Amino acid sequence: MVAIVLVLAVAVYGLRSQGRLWWCECSYLLLWSGDAWSSDNSQHISDPYSFTHVLHGFVIGGLVTLILPSLSAVWRLWIVVSVEAVWEVVENSAFVIDRCRAGTAALGYTGDTVVNSLADIVLCGIGFMLARLLGLRLSIVVFVVTEVMLAAWIRDNLTLNVVMLIHPLDSIKEWQAAGH
Repeated sequence: MVAIVLVLAVAVYGLRSQGRLWWCECSYLLLWSGDAWSSDNSQHISDPYSFTHVLHGFVIGGLVTLILPSLSAVWRLWIVVSVEAVWEVVENSAFVIDRCRAGTAALGYTGDTVVNSLADIVLCGIGFMLARLLGLRLSIVVFVVTEVMLAAWIRDNLTLNVVMLIHPLDSIKEWQAAGH
């Protein structure tokens, strides 16, 4: 537990060093901000993209379990949380934010607040624990259902995030923008 708290503290330091705000500059803090297209997205504790961070826990946890099967679940959780913390700092770098604005429908994206990033890291850890509880088959079902639900709801999901970050496609960008 101490090792996980240390990872969270290092992530906060990295995020604050990049100029990330603690929470929304709107001066209030919401537990949930449900409009993925609003300026509140990624600025409060949770939003529709929070579901993708649960899925990060499924994927990262699955890879860690595959690579290090004899490692205890607690240390696998620490690795999952650590990888997600590194991703949150990288995701909020100027390079990735500019890439998201240029290559996706997220034209007004300015990055996450610290509180949103911390919630995303925690949700990734919860995703790892949930996948352990569900087992492989049910985790795959939950993953696919979540991806389909997000695609229908916000025209985005983890798979589309990865595609658009690595190799943006105009057809996906146009489809996403048409939902706004």
